[in-house]
Amino acid sequence: MDEEIDSINVIPLVDIMLVLLTIVLTTATFIVTGHIPVDLARASHAADSRHSPVVLTLTLHRLVYLNDQPVADLASALAKLPRATPVVVRADGGLALRDFIDLVDRVKALGFTQVSLDVRRA
Repeated sequence: MDEEIDSINVIPLVDIMLVLLTIVLTTATFIVTGHIPVDLARASHAADSRHSPVVLTLTLHRLVYLNDQPVADLASALAKLPRATPVVVRADGGLALRDFIDLVDRVKALGFTQVSLDVRRA
């Protein structure tokens, strides 16, 4: 048993690397898309489970817009929307923080829980 090994058998190494590559590529698609791709069944009377977000814009002059339409009374404008609807707040960068917090507090007081801030990447 004193045989000398001249070369390394790379076939098991290649097999293991291909399996690891397959695992990485499979899980990478889940990470990028954020969900497992599923072809959902269709129904004629299906309820819409995803609500499109509502965009509230707060200008430097403290004017509030709902989906680019001026809003005089925020409570009545949001009253007809389901409470599960996501709300995205776009606030001017020159505003004081208290103005943004006041708007978010008013939205949350109306029962909306999914409130987020839209910002621009620096």
